[in-house]
Amino acid sequence: MSEDVKRACVMGWPVSHSLSPKLHGFWLDKYGIKGAYSTMAITPEALKDALKLVADRGYAGCNLTIPLKEAALPLMDVHDESCLMSGAVNTVVVKDGKIHGFNSDGFGFVENLKTHNPKWNGERVVILGTGGASRGVIASLRAAGAKHFVLVNRTPEKAERIVKQFKLDGEVHAWERRHAALADATLLVNCTSLGMTGQSPLDLDLAQLPKEATVCDLVYRPLVTPLLHAAHARGNTVVEGLGMLMHQGRLGFEHWFGRDPEVTKELYEYMGKLAA
Repeated sequence: MSEDVKRACVMGWPVSHSLSPKLHGFWLDKYGIKGAYSTMAITPEALKDALKLVADRGYAGCNLTIPLKEAALPLMDVHDESCLMSGAVNTVVVKDGKIHGFNSDGFGFVENLKTHNPKWNGERVVILGTGGASRGVIASLRAAGAKHFVLVNRTPEKAERIVKQFKLDGEVHAWERRHAALADATLLVNCTSLGMTGQSPLDLDLAQLPKEATVCDLVYRPLVTPLLHAAHARGNTVVEGLGMLMHQGRLGFEHWFGRDPEVTKELYEYMGKLAA
């Protein structure tokens, strides 16, 4: 590949499910930019060496997906406030020989939420899961005006640490109480990988969820997850995860390829067919 072609990639384990190469490929073609975006299947144990390899080979940077986001934070030479708030990195930029970390998950989530439901209500937000994406979502929702958080996690102690770290007006429920935790929710967000193609299903009874609540799923394959299908059938406003993927991808693309790309109807239709 010639030296004037800028390169980036997405790392994860597994990574074959990622639509990021299609997303960035679409933008590269649309704007006539000489660039390439590929995938790298990397385990958490191999991440440090993989980041060094990317830098040494002249890559502009990379995205990180499950399960690398949290493991990446101590490996950064430089990181911004978004990483510190979320405790995770999803965007890496190589600049002047240093590895810079960013987290655009929260930005992408809120932009997507506002697109689908400008009148979203953050009075009582139920969050399923406390991984790197979850913390980015929590930080951005709080900055956007969300008030009370209900964190539901298999390891309650981990959720308690997040409540303390973010100084949240919040409460924690064990996973076994996830059904009851939905009572009085105004916003429900699945930040786990449950329900993703190839992963275990998300077992969640929506009976106690108010029908006025908005339901979001960070999973985008399938595009309409079983959670969103069930929520829509009972009258809830639903927000799929594909828009979040596209909006969070803007930060890296601008750093690597020099342009803030647009999330257009054409892009939605293109990506939607791939995710379906």
